[in-house]
Amino acid sequence: MSTVTTEALAATTLLRFATAGSVDDGKSTLVGRLLHDSKSVLTDQLEAVARASANRGQDGPDLALLTDGLRAEREQGITIDVAYRYFATARRRFILADTPGHVQYTRNMVTGASTAELTVILVDARNGVVEQTRRHAAIAALLRVPHVVLAVNKMDLVGYREPVFAAIAEEFTAYATELGIPEVTAIPISALTGDNVVEPSAHMDWYGGPTVLEHLETVPVSHDLAHCHARLPVQYVIRPQSAEHPDYRGYAGQIAAGSFRVGEQVTVLPSGRTTTISGIDLLGEPVDVAWTTQSVTLLLADDIDVSRGDLIVPTKDAPPTTRDVEATVCHVADAALTVGHRVLLKHGTRTVKAIVKDIPSRLTLDDLSLHPHPGLLAANDIGRVKIRTAEPLPVDAYADSRRTGSFILIDPADGTTLTAGMVGESFAAPEPVKDAADDDGWDF
Repeated sequence: MSTVTTEALAATTLLRFATAGSVDDGKSTLVGRLLHDSKSVLTDQLEAVARASANRGQDGPDLALLTDGLRAEREQGITIDVAYRYFATARRRFILADTPGHVQYTRNMVTGASTAELTVILVDARNGVVEQTRRHAAIAALLRVPHVVLAVNKMDLVGYREPVFAAIAEEFTAYATELGIPEVTAIPISALTGDNVVEPSAHMDWYGGPTVLEHLETVPVSHDLAHCHARLPVQYVIRPQSAEHPDYRGYAGQIAAGSFRVGEQVTVLPSGRTTTISGIDLLGEPVDVAWTTQSVTLLLADDIDVSRGDLIVPTKDAPPTTRDVEATVCHVADAALTVGHRVLLKHGTRTVKAIVKDIPSRLTLDDLSLHPHPGLLAANDIGRVKIRTAEPLPVDAYADSRRTGSFILIDPADGTTLTAGMVGESFAAPEPVKDAADDDGWDF
């Protein structure tokens, strides 16, 4: 087990990152190699993996089994569900989401990357950039993941040749630039043998960049959300009505972004009523200020109607409320999303009835063009939608706030998640929609 002390952990930063890539590109093996070589695996876990590998007739331990926990995953040698792993080095703590590669599990990749600050996209050096690579890059761009690592894996199977790596890195970087991804770091690796994962490779002296772990330990992490738009989705109204607290009325929730201070003027949306923060309770104790990710209870100076689903914001920085939401979505359900589809829209802690009014375009992953008015979005499609809600919603642009600029669409019949949505522009540099007259009839 890692020898990182509690005191050292307290002084380190936290990085949330996800892995993605096509089937058999080696994501789980990379994760297993990271855990093993950073000494973040218990002895009994290694012994269990060794036994499972021996039962499958393998000479050595299959490190992919450290993350593939479901029986179906081990039997088929694939990843199905998102596997979360926690580990630490002397320099940083990590929360890792190992996501599936199969197209039908794209919804799981969306889940794993939605809170990530970095995504590692693996490519098999023998196959190069394939459609699923482009899909994962597009999702990372849509979710505004600030850092992307291109890990060109299985370099041992192409003789560790630099031209192979350079060609793949150039193709992917050009594609990522079109998507508006701000930063791509390309690293040639072999997860199976450990080349450039934790330790530098002795077989690729032509590469002078960091290993995967070195980059993960040193990439800038932006946890300073104090300057973002302050937002508190109300999750619960606390009214003890006890002898000790006969008049206590607090509004509890997790601060999605920014900070709140006692004495600050705030507005409750969507009602638009204004008041002042008279107190903030944190872990049962009063504080003067609270900030992002803290779960708090706000006390308000005026007795106004506030309930679950409302959004408390600074009056001087309140988002507009609207019943017309235009967004880029990734459709994750097996059944298609169509114009006229009646859905439930969940935004923060609020759920409202809604209808899909229009689907203006669907993204073509090959060339990033937008196919106009497709009529529907099938499973794993990415496209633009216009939604009309039954009640006004206070929404931010996703580019400004990943928490209050996102939503999901739910099937009202059975509660199935249909679509993950991001309000506002699709990418940092979106391609214009093609005119119908320019459409040559091909539908990719």
